[in-house]
Amino acid sequence: MAEALQLPELRLLQNSASEVVKRCDALRSVLGDLKREIGKVIVGQDEIVDLTLVGLFANGHILLEGVPGLGKTLLVRTLSQALLLPFSRIQFTPDLMPADIVGTNIVMENRTTGKRSLEFRAGPIFAQIVLADEVNRATPKTQSALLEAMQERRVTVAGRTYKLNEPFIVLATQNPIEQEGTYVLPEAQLDRFLFKLVVPYTTRQEMTKILERTTAGGTPQVNPIIDAERILHAQHLIRGVVAAPHVQDYAIRLVLATHPGGTGAPAVTNRYVRVGVSPRGAQALILGAKVRAVIDGRYAVSFRDIQQMALPALRHRVIVNFEAEAEDVSSDDVINELVRIVPCEVEAKEEEAVFAQG
Repeated sequence: MAEALQLPELRLLQNSASEVVKRCDALRSVLGDLKREIGKVIVGQDEIVDLTLVGLFANGHILLEGVPGLGKTLLVRTLSQALLLPFSRIQFTPDLMPADIVGTNIVMENRTTGKRSLEFRAGPIFAQIVLADEVNRATPKTQSALLEAMQERRVTVAGRTYKLNEPFIVLATQNPIEQEGTYVLPEAQLDRFLFKLVVPYTTRQEMTKILERTTAGGTPQVNPIIDAERILHAQHLIRGVVAAPHVQDYAIRLVLATHPGGTGAPAVTNRYVRVGVSPRGAQALILGAKVRAVIDGRYAVSFRDIQQMALPALRHRVIVNFEAEAEDVSSDDVINELVRIVPCEVEAKEEEAVFAQG
């Protein structure tokens, strides 16, 4: 790994402003190098790549949704090659069992003494970058095997708990739930994902480049950029980015505006939303906004950062009702409307008036 790519050592001490600037600049440099390495393989999809990297340094799991063939799995594989972290892929199928993910105890016999004992064999979840491919093709029982690992960074087997090495990131892919042979992810499972990213179709120019790369010439080599220790340092640095009280309050009010029947809930929420966003959604907004601020060369979160994170952080947490489905109103539509009508800074009485007009 090149010396220029190494992040400075972080210490749990107060540092000068110049040192913070230096570390943020180093992180931006690493992010740029990661994007260039990923760009050797992935054509286009700049926003998806950017948000995947935001999720990595915000220490959150990511759900990638799109029809087959858009490069979801390839993106995760390419990212794993650019990170010096153990990688595993779990192909989710209807007959996959929870033990196939977390591992199981097996009976082992000592050849010398003939005694038998139980020995734990770890499953693929014990990697640090885990690709849960086509996660919605497994049954809800199997999907639930990810819950403890994603939230607690540990797994429990036969009453014994095993801690997972950090950083630990699950990047799951899924095909749209309208296709046959899939299961809707439970709300509790969805809430564990920091972001849900919808992968769009490629453009004409991008498809031309894809064909040029895949039907002629050799396979590009992706170089490793950053290791586990420096990823953890970077994640620690991100949490030190400032979110001023009035900016944090804006994120809170966005989340509260998704709660139907809540105080000051706008008309769009009361009409179309069945279940609103949990506190995890507010955490996702703030952490994602902090990474975005550093990427843009700033050391404090802005209202714009919160707005840019609204769709990926909230779209899978806003559950619309039957009326919304009947009128073809999606969670994205609701969130975009909330971003439009929820004021950045306003007194409580003025806010209620704005909501009433919305």
